[in-house]
Amino acid sequence: MAMAMSDSGASRLRRQLESGGFEARLYVKQLSQQSDGDRDLQEHRQRIQALAEETAQNLKRNVYQNYRQFIETAREISYLESEMYQLSHLLTEQKSSLESIPLTLLPAAAAAGAAAASGGEEGVGGAGGRDHLRGQAGFFSTPGGASRDGSGPGEEGKQRTLTTLLEKVEGCRHLLETPGQYLVYNGDLVEYDADHMAQLQRVHGFLMNDCLLVATWLPQRRGMYRYNALYSLDGLAVVNVKDNPPMKDMFKLLMFPESRIFQAENAKIKREWLEVLEETKRALSEKRRREQEEAAAPRGPPQVTSKATNPFEDDEEEEPAVPEVEEENVDLSMEWIQELPEDLDVCIAQRDFEGAVDLLDKLNHYLEDKPSPPPVKELRAKVEERVRQLTEVLVFELSPDRSLRGGPKATRRAVSQLIRLGQCTKACELFLRNRAAAVHTAIRQLRIEGATLLYIHKLCHVFFTSLLETAREFEIDFAGTDSGCYSAFVVWARSAMGMFVDAFSKQVFDSKESLSTAAECVKVAKEHCQQLGDIGLDLTFIIHALLVKDIQGALHSYKEIIIEATKHRNSEEMWRRMNLMTPEALGKLKEEMKSCGVSNFEQYTGDDCWVNLSYTVVAFTKQTMGFLEEALKLYFPELHMVLLESLVEIILVAVQHVDYSLRCEQDPEKKAFIRQNASFLYETVLPVVEKRFEEGVGKPAKQLQDLRNASRLIRVNPESTTSVV
Repeated sequence: MAMAMSDSGASRLRRQLESGGFEARLYVKQLSQQSDGDRDLQEHRQRIQALAEETAQNLKRNVYQNYRQFIETAREISYLESEMYQLSHLLTEQKSSLESIPLTLLPAAAAAGAAAASGGEEGVGGAGGRDHLRGQAGFFSTPGGASRDGSGPGEEGKQRTLTTLLEKVEGCRHLLETPGQYLVYNGDLVEYDADHMAQLQRVHGFLMNDCLLVATWLPQRRGMYRYNALYSLDGLAVVNVKDNPPMKDMFKLLMFPESRIFQAENAKIKREWLEVLEETKRALSEKRRREQEEAAAPRGPPQVTSKATNPFEDDEEEEPAVPEVEEENVDLSMEWIQELPEDLDVCIAQRDFEGAVDLLDKLNHYLEDKPSPPPVKELRAKVEERVRQLTEVLVFELSPDRSLRGGPKATRRAVSQLIRLGQCTKACELFLRNRAAAVHTAIRQLRIEGATLLYIHKLCHVFFTSLLETAREFEIDFAGTDSGCYSAFVVWARSAMGMFVDAFSKQVFDSKESLSTAAECVKVAKEHCQQLGDIGLDLTFIIHALLVKDIQGALHSYKEIIIEATKHRNSEEMWRRMNLMTPEALGKLKEEMKSCGVSNFEQYTGDDCWVNLSYTVVAFTKQTMGFLEEALKLYFPELHMVLLESLVEIILVAVQHVDYSLRCEQDPEKKAFIRQNASFLYETVLPVVEKRFEEGVGKPAKQLQDLRNASRLIRVNPESTTSVV
């Protein structure tokens, strides 16, 4: 009972919502007034939602049924179209038969004229005969902008007509050398752009029995044309273009992978073009089929000389006759095989690459274990031509000239079909070339920022994200293929990394950025490069190898700057204590020395903001430790000796200056101050440098140890200026 009430309520609700005068606002207002509370509204909402879901399901079901009906209708239209073409062919044959009837009357008319002349009525009879002949000759003329040719009784007449017409076309003399070729139909057309439907040019079409010649008008030479293109009828598909005013009376020719649209003078001529093109293609196909059957027809058995007529034949030497193995015939009469070349043409024209490859796989599977008689070879030749066209289209899809905005996934369709066609190496090459162009375009379009570090962040994000996406797509597309493709990907990745390093170096090293900025930029690049390890791709060694020269140059340049600055301070050295004037300045210096690793700097500070060290030694310590910290950010094994030698050179400048000052200074008070600075260098700064270098590199530096061990506090002989240890 409740179910019946629920069904009746749903029906009543549906009728109310479907009524023509339904107003949503008024309905909601009445519903809110009549409801007792929130629960009634929620129940009503659930009923409406259930009704909406039911309506959606019914709509989907109707759409599916209509879609199936549409497919069935399209199939029926296709069958009807083929029957109409057959009917048109029958009518054309009947028309040819009717046109050939007057030819049988010509001998009778000539005989009647001769009889009239012999009977004494030559004047009247002769005139009547000539008029009759003129009338019969006019039966074959076809007025209008298009005409059928080649309807004469012999091949000589057809060839003569073709020669006469093609003499008006410049650049097609080679066509006259083809034996058995004759003109079937010709007429004026107007070509339109296939994309924008803009008028391009006036052309004249010459349809031969095996090809179609398109020639352009020469405006300055009336009645003359210039050769434009020649298309074989085997690879030509004709498509009727539906009239859409003002564009009407058009048809499309598909010459894969391109297409051209032409407009006829009127609907009648358009219909004639379509009919005669299909008829000629069918006749050519029938001719080829007959040739194949004749070539495949078994020949008569060779005549064997009878034993009775060959008395010289020895019975003992007679060998038993080996029966000829009759070649197995392959059934190619199935409808899908007969229509396979045209179906492939349609799939290629409609960019249905998967459908085309499915058809090829179906044919290869069918012919897998079967012999190859001439009909099969001919079929394979036709299919191979379509495979070549399909490959060209797929190659064009992967060319760098195409849009690169779709990312690596946009290439998956073409790559997968090339792999199915057995073109794995070509697919790999084209895929990597396409991605290289995409990476190059992305880097080139990246806007140069004023801040180098900001630009490097953007550059690394764009490049390494693209590289990561490419690697993942490559693994999806080429999974299970030859491992040589993976080697090609590694080579491509190194090439792409070279492209990245070129852009990186121009912005970081060529612009003479500071060592700290360069170190930060290299650190960012290394961090992004390490992310590739998640997919098993480690390119850190490549980026090290490509950056080693630039980093060496940066270290050498910054080392020279430090050495020159140290020498300049040494030249102005007065060996006086530092007075920082304010406690804030002293506190800041303590923090700086602490950050440099000098933890015992308190023992070198005095009262009232004094520091018991020279300004030159303190500045040298901060600059050297800063250089070491930035250099360690850039460090990798190839730079070990470069960094170590640079540190030794920098330290020697300060050590040699202290040694020289101790030798030359005569004032005992200043000499004691110099010894204190030397003690700070040897006992505090150099051990900190050694420790930090070992922490950053992972092993101790023998050169730094030797430098510290060879240095001693110098004691000066009061009687001489020579120093002793």
